[in-house]
Amino acid sequence: MAGSWHKLKKYLSLKLSSHSDRSLPPPAGIPRNDVVRSPSSRSFSTSSTSRLSRSFSTRSSKKTCAICLGNLKTRQGQAIFAAECSHSFHFNCIASSVRHGNRLCPICRSQWRDIPFQAPANIGDPQCNGTVQARVSPYHPTPEDFHSQTTHNLQLLFYQSPEPHHFSDDESLVVNSAKSADPTSPVSLSRPQLVTVKALPEYPAITASESFHTFAVLVGIKAPALLDDARLLDRAPIDLVVVLDVSGSMAGSKLSLLKRAASFLIQNLSPSDRLSIVSFSSTAQRIFRLRRMSDNGREDACLAINSLKPSGGTNIVEGLKKGVRVLEERSERNPVASIILLSDGKDNYNCDNVNQRQSSHCASSNPRQVLEYLNLLPASICPSNQDSGDEGRRVIIPVHTFGFGKDHDSTAMHAISDASGGTFSFIESLAIVQDAFAMCIGGLLSVVALELRLTVKSVSPGVHIKSIPSGKYSSEICDQGQQGVINVGDLYAEEGKEFLIYLTVPELSSAEGEERMEKTSLLDVVCSYKDSVSKEVVQVECERVEIRRPVVLSPMDMIVCLDVDRQQNRLWVAEGIAEAQRMAETGNLEGARAVLAQRRSTLLSSASAQAGDGLCNWLESELREIRERMASMELYEQTGRAYVLSGLSSHSWQRATTRGHSTTQITLLRREGGDSRTHGVIGYETPTMVGMVTKSQTLNLTPAQRSRRLNKSCSFNPRSG
Repeated sequence: MAGSWHKLKKYLSLKLSSHSDRSLPPPAGIPRNDVVRSPSSRSFSTSSTSRLSRSFSTRSSKKTCAICLGNLKTRQGQAIFAAECSHSFHFNCIASSVRHGNRLCPICRSQWRDIPFQAPANIGDPQCNGTVQARVSPYHPTPEDFHSQTTHNLQLLFYQSPEPHHFSDDESLVVNSAKSADPTSPVSLSRPQLVTVKALPEYPAITASESFHTFAVLVGIKAPALLDDARLLDRAPIDLVVVLDVSGSMAGSKLSLLKRAASFLIQNLSPSDRLSIVSFSSTAQRIFRLRRMSDNGREDACLAINSLKPSGGTNIVEGLKKGVRVLEERSERNPVASIILLSDGKDNYNCDNVNQRQSSHCASSNPRQVLEYLNLLPASICPSNQDSGDEGRRVIIPVHTFGFGKDHDSTAMHAISDASGGTFSFIESLAIVQDAFAMCIGGLLSVVALELRLTVKSVSPGVHIKSIPSGKYSSEICDQGQQGVINVGDLYAEEGKEFLIYLTVPELSSAEGEERMEKTSLLDVVCSYKDSVSKEVVQVECERVEIRRPVVLSPMDMIVCLDVDRQQNRLWVAEGIAEAQRMAETGNLEGARAVLAQRRSTLLSSASAQAGDGLCNWLESELREIRERMASMELYEQTGRAYVLSGLSSHSWQRATTRGHSTTQITLLRREGGDSRTHGVIGYETPTMVGMVTKSQTLNLTPAQRSRRLNKSCSFNPRSG
């Protein structure tokens, strides 16, 4: 038995490894006049043929199915299976017989080396909307062997399916029956909580005789939480395309961990969400059409993921082009759309179009070369590639990129995410790829506000808006400094954003006999967005920002607002990291480390840091980590560059990313002297992100380990403000 088992394993491994080199019939839905033939049908034994002539006439066996006695003529709407012994049957008939354990020909009783295999009814070719697939499967004597061959047949099914010319074959959107059936249900009512808006001046007062050219006002927004009793229906459903690198370098544990992470992602999507899967190596292929993640949809998506095999080179551009097509050509649209891109290598098919220099990195950090690489991408993820006249009319699709390991092109991946409005995460450790995906989808599956826009207006003569450092969010100042706009876009549940508005504030001069004004009104702040459930436009106004104008300031008037100081520190540190990164790219690591040290010193002397602010402690830890990763050029090129770019992505969008060995930016902080009091800070993480990462991390833990992790997590508190 052991010898037979060894021979079977060897046979299957050879067949699987050689499959990609053979030209096989496409596994699309079986055409009505097709005959499904066994691979061994051309070399059946002479003894089987003699038994056939003795037991059944050749002429009659070709006309009649021996199982159902029905006609075997082609073009009758049924697939026909021709066995290696030359007998033919309706495919469904013989597949049913095989499922019941029959491995012999019903006519001549010869034992088949290859048996018909029928994929489950819910596994369909993307172009056939669930049409049953006919396959021929080698015979295996044990259930374990049969499961192995099933996996092999699924690989054939997903890899050989021809793509349609147009990706308009997406599954229809789900109808929210709960909303229409019960008008009093939580999802049919207006959201009980709105986005909150705050506005705080840098100082509560300035003297009447003073004027400021850069007076700061902090404007902050925070999204409401998801309803506990309607979490799946209280957010915007998403159309998500995962674009996965399956090049030869992904072989082994990388691909295994990627499959596990992708399966985790799939299992956490709801029936309202839709998913498509694109794989790329030397070329790109859509292996799973855009389908709703119902029970069947999730099962089929996992089967598609498990069919992935590594081979070939790395063609990131082609993978993204195909992923964009899935979203551009879909016939229906969910409110939120996004792409997740993961790669462990450099684009070795498009780099030669960008530069001919010898370098270990494809796009390098040269702005011109980065721009040339981005020019190869579709306009939907790179707005600068839009034709004149299309600006503002094309929907931009965010691409959240994940650089896997030490050999990926972090510069290119960061540039792609930056241009599209997504984030770049650096997965340094193979073990955290699932946690990295969990962090990302924890946000994507909690969108509660769409197309959010902040508008600030000056309300006093002489008060002008001078600048709005908004990171990567687009902003503009118009009406000669009287109005400013920040386009934030989608907001995750309980996600906060803070922006500084710098103003000029004139001195107060009152004419003789006029009453001196005691206050100066600075700004009106309005926030508008679409509710993710009702799709209604919501407008929230903030209390007008005012400051007092006394003749003499009191000691309390000279205390800076810690919220404003904290945000100034964040921008100061982010600018310093960007400057250090530019210096490191030129080889000036000593200068880069000096910049980081100087920014750290200034940070620690600030009012908010002196007050023990958690965010400042987190920023100081970040500066230390970056300095360590810039200790040498070798270390910087291995991990430092990717770590820095992931951090810059996080700061630019005020959104959490995976950086290095950890998905979490939660830091436990203790005061000097061993004070038992702890302060938790979440950099940009939201509770739903933390919850999804925790879910990922606890999947394989014992109950005791889960309890310890839960007790530890309870000591963390969200970032204040």
